[in-house]
Amino acid sequence: MNDVTLIILYAVIAIAVVGTVAILLLKGRKTPPGTYTTTRDANDQAPAAGQGAGTDVLEAPPGPPARPVPSDEAPATDVEVADDLAGLETVAVETPAPVQGRLARLRARLVKSNNALGKGLLALLSRDDIDEDVWDEIEETLLLADLGTEPTMELVDALRERVKVEGSRDPEHVKMMLREELIKLVDPGMDRSLAVDRHSDRPAVVMVVGVNGVGKTTTVGKLARVLVAENKDVLLGAADTFRAAAAEQLATWGQRVGVPTVKSDVDGADPASVAFEAVKAGIDQEVDVVMVDTAGRLQNKVGLMDELGKVKRVIEKQATVDEVLLVLDATTGQNGLNQAKVFSEVVNITGIVLTKLDGTAKGGIVVAIQRSLGVPVKLIGLGEGADDLAPFEAEGFVDALLN
Repeated sequence: MNDVTLIILYAVIAIAVVGTVAILLLKGRKTPPGTYTTTRDANDQAPAAGQGAGTDVLEAPPGPPARPVPSDEAPATDVEVADDLAGLETVAVETPAPVQGRLARLRARLVKSNNALGKGLLALLSRDDIDEDVWDEIEETLLLADLGTEPTMELVDALRERVKVEGSRDPEHVKMMLREELIKLVDPGMDRSLAVDRHSDRPAVVMVVGVNGVGKTTTVGKLARVLVAENKDVLLGAADTFRAAAAEQLATWGQRVGVPTVKSDVDGADPASVAFEAVKAGIDQEVDVVMVDTAGRLQNKVGLMDELGKVKRVIEKQATVDEVLLVLDATTGQNGLNQAKVFSEVVNITGIVLTKLDGTAKGGIVVAIQRSLGVPVKLIGLGEGADDLAPFEAEGFVDALLN
């Protein structure tokens, strides 16, 4: 009797277990197998672990987790970097001025500035008698304008020869002669285009470098406006993690034109980590251009310059850096030239941005920097306004100096 009872009890338990399993299987399967004959679309991601396979779930996506760089140079993994989209809905998005409008306004401002280079040379060359004392004054004027010794000698020799051969003192002829020789020095043949066209599988990546105080972060924001005006999709990376409020300053510039900023909420976060995450976000979001702002590296601090080189190497683990723009204050003269030489030894500078090129700056610095580095001046800024940044044009720059 006891044996029969045990057998019946075991049978009941077995039936219960089988029934429970059957019910669970039926509840979990909403679609019969074989219904979908095609492969999963690339944008239709597989459900995460723990989610029902047939359940539609609409949730706010979680913030991107910190992702260590897979190398011996990997930045710290305790830095969480998130897309800073907060406030974009409430901040009024501005419409940047067209590129040509900005360029015309900058030319007009340069013409009105108190530049001694063009005016001084015209006055000297228009004299009835150009003797050795006048040539000495011309040479001094050029050197004081930060033109540099070698370019100054070239220009003086060329002008001497033309004055001797042509012998004209007519102001218009002198102006034409001086214009032609200055344009040769500024070199209109240099490629001043920005490498900001999206590649087939990734965005263009632009690094912006420079010492503190030259307007680097502001330049990144202004350049973002230029690119937005050209209908490009831009993402900013706030890798200047050492200067107080630098990330917030850049994010504010981005918000003004509807551009997101990737930054870290951790003070003193690893700049390479932020730069890496910014480029990763740009690849994932399929933007046209990612611009990375870097810390104001002091050219005499070897450790900081090494850090800048590391930022570039970490970025290049997932995308090539297409453009490295060095921002220089045009009023610093030869000091700016020394900065440029040090930066060029650490990263491959591809272009110069000259800021504060107003009445207090010396126009000759354009020639000196290009000669020293073999790198073109690509952008110039003449003020603090949001749209006071424009492409550099050799002929337009010389014309502004001489008018």
